[in-house]
Amino acid sequence: MNRPILATDHIHPAIRQSIATHQQDIVSEVQQAIQQHPVVVVGMAQNPMVKQAREALTRAGFAVHYLEYGSYFSQWRRRNALKMWTGWPTFPMVFVNQVLIGGAKDVKALIESGELKKNA
Repeated sequence: MNRPILATDHIHPAIRQSIATHQQDIVSEVQQAIQQHPVVVVGMAQNPMVKQAREALTRAGFAVHYLEYGSYFSQWRRRNALKMWTGWPTFPMVFVNQVLIGGAKDVKALIESGELKKNA
């Protein structure tokens, strides 16, 4: 399965660099974290789903590395770059062993099924 992404040859050369480097600092920070930590949760303040995911992972015995970017009222443009990079539309974004596994509901389902322990 491949998600649709506008092909480079359909982007004018004058704006390709701008697209390639848009909010690259936040994407690079998350990329580095998922390479260094087995479990990474990317979230934002005031989001109850982020808290639920972190708590579920902690209860299941996972050490969680947490990255927080703003709140409902701030840094939404920076967070948008993460959504574009991953294709995941909401927060949290949970990575286990460098693989995006989804959000809070997905984490809970994988913990309940036992699949997360097998793959961690």
